[in-house]
Amino acid sequence: MNHKQLSDSQLFEQYKKQVTSERRNTLLWQIIIFISFFSIWEFASQFGLIDRLIFSSPSQIWTLFLEKLQDGSLWYHLRITLFETIAGFFIGTIAGIILAAILWWSDKLSKVLDPYLVVLNALPKVALGPIIIVAMGPGYFSIITMGAIISVIITTLVVYSAFNEVDVNYVKVLKSFGASKWQYFTEAIFPASLPAMISTFKVNVGLSWVGVIVGEFLVASEGLGYLIVYGFQVFDFTLVLYSLLLVAFFAAIMYQIVEKLENILIKNK
Repeated sequence: MNHKQLSDSQLFEQYKKQVTSERRNTLLWQIIIFISFFSIWEFASQFGLIDRLIFSSPSQIWTLFLEKLQDGSLWYHLRITLFETIAGFFIGTIAGIILAAILWWSDKLSKVLDPYLVVLNALPKVALGPIIIVAMGPGYFSIITMGAIISVIITTLVVYSAFNEVDVNYVKVLKSFGASKWQYFTEAIFPASLPAMISTFKVNVGLSWVGVIVGEFLVASEGLGYLIVYGFQVFDFTLVLYSLLLVAFFAAIMYQIVEKLENILIKNK
């Protein structure tokens, strides 16, 4: 028995080392790709292999980053876009989950609304931007609405589907103990659907950034979306790429936060 326990312990340690090694290898390759991309970009720009006016270079973008950091404009524009994106992300995601719960609760309502949800999901939500801005007026609220509306329908459809795919045996067991519909929703349906919700969060990170940046394209006079449009207008493509890299960087941070949340929920589960 002691020999078996020792053997199991050794196997577990080997498994942990293997997982750690795989994570390190993944991180190493990510760093290699990152450094290689910017090195090739810089090399191609310096030696005229690409048009320096259009594609700029990492060194030029870094110089601009330091300038914007020193004069405070980086934080001014960044905080506005971050606020709008985070607000749009939470509003869109929470509203989608609530709508999915309402549809799950009422079979009749879900049957009535199902074709409309499919049609709304097929519509290019970005095209609704001008209508939203005209209806709500230019400002933070219309841009946040753009960030939210672009993700709310897909969240509703994915989460509602996850609710319906939960093993019916869980519900049958709870019903046999006299549980109410609310109880088996909170005790079985909702917890079992958490992985699908987390997957939706990951998708919504990108969708929220798209919605907000498009909203800023249309109406804003501040924020990263405004800087991108302004950069195109004055043919300052270094400013455009600087803004795009900031969007990519902070979208990646939001994605990592969602992944950490996923790990915490899975461990607690």
